[in-house]
Amino acid sequence: MNASAQRQLPLEPQSSGIEAQHTELHPDLNRAHVRFVSLGKTYEGRQGPVQALGNIDLAIQRGEIFGIIGRSGAGKSSLIRTINRLEQPSSGRVLIDQVDIAEFNEDKLVELRRRIGMIFQHFNLMSARTVWQNVELPLKVAGVPKAQRQRKVAELLELVGLKDKHKAYPAQLSGGQKQRVGIARALVHDPAILLCDEATSALDPETTQSILGLLREINQRLGLTIVLITHEMAVIRDICHRVVVLEQGQVVEQGAVWQVFGDPHHQVSKTLLAPLQLGLPQELAARLTAQPLAPEATLLLDVHFTGASGEEPDLAALFAALGGKVKLLQGGVERIQDRAIGHLILSVAGSPHNRDELLARALTQAPRVEVLGYVA
Repeated sequence: MNASAQRQLPLEPQSSGIEAQHTELHPDLNRAHVRFVSLGKTYEGRQGPVQALGNIDLAIQRGEIFGIIGRSGAGKSSLIRTINRLEQPSSGRVLIDQVDIAEFNEDKLVELRRRIGMIFQHFNLMSARTVWQNVELPLKVAGVPKAQRQRKVAELLELVGLKDKHKAYPAQLSGGQKQRVGIARALVHDPAILLCDEATSALDPETTQSILGLLREINQRLGLTIVLITHEMAVIRDICHRVVVLEQGQVVEQGAVWQVFGDPHHQVSKTLLAPLQLGLPQELAARLTAQPLAPEATLLLDVHFTGASGEEPDLAALFAALGGKVKLLQGGVERIQDRAIGHLILSVAGSPHNRDELLARALTQAPRVEVLGYVA
């Protein structure tokens, strides 16, 4: 059996009658590669039980790159580690290919974990072993014959771009190169799922982009389902298909990346997105008033493009609708999953329309508009 066939081989599906009825109503759940059903996780603390996860219901589809984001302590690591049962849920279930993994014995867990690769923030490489030996070690432990090990290691080092570094030791590598070794090692058993635990948090921005590019290539070439956790919205934007936002162990928002970026609903999502967005310049914010203090006061509008319509922003039509003298003060539009997402802070002076009319006219050209106030 080839590697691709191994990755697609499902376990025997199991489901209760109630769950079968639910999947009939939501057929996408039948295709879910990973599914959390009413998942909860509680730890025993010094002052009593601490709930890390509560009532998590999620479905991750085969072959997608799924992001889990949240602030520190939100439960991201606890959630991702239930997929390979490094964490045992306190309640609920984790299904892989529709199979509940809770009752797996040690032999079944070994088989499961070989189907699920994992890469870490701090690489977890063995300093006394070369790049080749670090990648080869899981195969040796599994008793894979030497000739097969050599073929596999050579293939993976070629894939991650480290063919010429096979004799180097971790201390001789950059952070990005170490992470590439970690990725190669995670792929030695041809996993169907790859878990990424803050895999780029220790890297500089340029190296982060190269690692994300490699993960994207692996996803496309090998068809792996990739589940990554991060506290960086930029990582979610650049690589993920869908995202879930966690806060205090609860799902507070989820959806396609363009949806969450274009029109976040929960305050946590907005807070996480704030570093990526250009707000009102400080010098203007200091002069902003709720009502015009002089006849020549300028109205400021924050015009949002959420990508919901799929259409490109028509700035000429927007400016014409507002009338008067319109200036762009701050903001920008970017493309996420082929959708135009962003916002523009505009000043409008000398328009023949009053404030309510301007707001109404702006809403004919953009799905969301906020009146910020007036500046002299």
